[in-house]
Amino acid sequence: MTAQTLSQMAVEVLSTADGHAKTALSRVHAAAWTAARDAGTPPPIGHATPPDRPARPEAPRLLDPRDVPRRKPGSPQGRIALLHAVAHIELNAVDLHWDIIARFTDTPMPLGFYDDWVKSADEESKHFRLICDCLAEMGSHYGALDAHAGMWRAAEDTAKDFMGRLAVVPMVLEARGLDVTPSMIEIFEKAGADGAVTALRTIYAEEVGHVAYGSKWFHFLCGRHELDPKEVFHDLVRRYFHGALKPPFNEEKRAEAGLPPDFYWPLAGT
Repeated sequence: MTAQTLSQMAVEVLSTADGHAKTALSRVHAAAWTAARDAGTPPPIGHATPPDRPARPEAPRLLDPRDVPRRKPGSPQGRIALLHAVAHIELNAVDLHWDIIARFTDTPMPLGFYDDWVKSADEESKHFRLICDCLAEMGSHYGALDAHAGMWRAAEDTAKDFMGRLAVVPMVLEARGLDVTPSMIEIFEKAGADGAVTALRTIYAEEVGHVAYGSKWFHFLCGRHELDPKEVFHDLVRRYFHGALKPPFNEEKRAEAGLPPDFYWPLAGT
């Protein structure tokens, strides 16, 4: 039996609908890739066509962002809604990271690129499962509430633009997570929800690396084509991201991830 290519592994994850099955498979494939790399025998990257949209479970129901109910995080139901939203983000991130592996194989990249995004997909899978455990502790589960239907829009918009994908997903959307996660941690600290605090702190620490991978490989491609990274970043974000970036920014963590202020402040709304 011929071993799967990394692209085939990615498409298999993308084609799995159930969140727990998707993330379990993601972790299995990530472990297989890492073990093979450590042994010096990585599977070929290969070519496989990812779906335009990843497979999704029947629940949650996906709504226009304007139609998703807003709940105050001071209440138990509000905190459940907040964690449900985080779980939804993490599940989409699993798909986004496997999608970038499979979608742009026509562009030759070092194996280190695949190492980084396999690791990111594995960590996002772990994050989803951590948050699902927190929801279970609170008597809920992923799929119990409606969710945001716009999460995959950035992937669709950048499906044919490798540098656009790197600019918008890790360097804008995931960087936004660095801005907002500290306030979420405070909400659960005040509620005495130790499990959620631990999960969110894990996510916060590891998301810095995901943003850093985006910045690293974006700069790599700019260098390959002798382009100014800051100018290209501004152009791509204005082209593909719908709306201005929202301050306040976590400048310390953004800098740690390789995002200097002159990248994002010129794109900020008031």
